[in-house]
This record gives sequence, C-alpha cells and structure tokens, in this order.
Amino acid sequence: MIRLARPGDAQEIAQIYAPVVRETHTSFELEAPDADEMRNRIVKTLAMFPWLVMEREGRVAGYAYASKHRERRAYQWSVDVSCYVHADARGQGVGAALYRALLKVLREQGFQTAYAGVSLPNEASIRLHQSVGFVPVGIYREAGYKNGAWRDTSWMQCRIGDAVADPAEPTPLPQLRLGVLDQL
Repeated sequence: MIRLARPGDAQEIAQIYAPVVRETHTSFELEAPDADEMRNRIVKTLAMFPWLVMEREGRVAGYAYASKHRERRAYQWSVDVSCYVHADARGQGVGAALYRALLKVLREQGFQTAYAGVSLPNEASIRLHQSVGFVPVGIYREAGYKNGAWRDTSWMQCRIGDAVADPAEPTPLPQLRLGVLDQL
C-alpha cells in the first residue's frame, strides 16, 4: 500500500535512512537525522509536496518525496525527488512503485519536470530512475566529499507535465482535489 507519510512514520523513515547516511556515499548528508528531525521534514514537505511511503505488513518498506528545485520563481514547476528503500525490500519494485505514484501526484499538482541527483557510482539508482522515465542530463564533477573521496553526481530529469503555455501555479498538496491521493 502506498500512502501519504504521517508524522508517526518518522521513526521508521529515520531507520531506513540512517544506514544510507552512515555507511554509503549515496546521501550527501554527513549525520543521520533522528526521528524528531525526520518528523519536522515530513510536516514541512507535506505543506506543498508529496511524501509517500510504501507500507508492507504494517511496516514502512520505503519512501519517496519531492522538494523545491530552486529558489527563482520561474523554477516553480520543477521539483527535486528522492527515494529510499529499506535494505530488506530492495530489488522488489518498491522504489519504482513509489516513484510512479509520486510522479502521478506531482503531475496532478501541475509540476512540469522532476530532477534527481544520484551520487556516483550507483548503478542500482541509475537503473531505478531510468525505469520510471528519468534520463541523464549531466554530471556535477566532484560535487561532494564523503567517505574519504570526492563524489560526482549524475543529474537526471523526468518530464511529468505537458509544457503548456502560461501554466497555472502548482497546487499545494493540501489543496489537491479530492480523490487523487486515494488512487495511489
């Protein structure tokens, strides 16, 4: 089941994310946020953007969320997206299902393009993003320093809107028409 994240999911989300931060270079955070910080992030995100979780047998198997791409107003139709899957659920389609649902909600909100940064090397993440329609658009060389090395970031994009002339501003998540989120 895919649904909107709730503040009560913060502990499980923090537990999924912590090993990624501590043990890999795939997140550029240097310290894993605790449940309180994750709760704050969920609440802040849901004021405008979707944060989804996949629940399996009453547990969070993974999560995906969107955030503002850039500050300048002309970027308002673009979002950055991220997805993390519990180690026990990787390779089972959780990430792809979460991304498909996330992109569907973002399209309903009126967003045009989703961007994802993938710290290299990370073939599994590249394949995940490509499987749901992302294409590579460039590489930031030596974008971050983590785990004793400079890391490149591959930037990928996915067109989710129709590129209409004079688009309306994206709809904040709480104002999205009823029923859209029930169809996840």
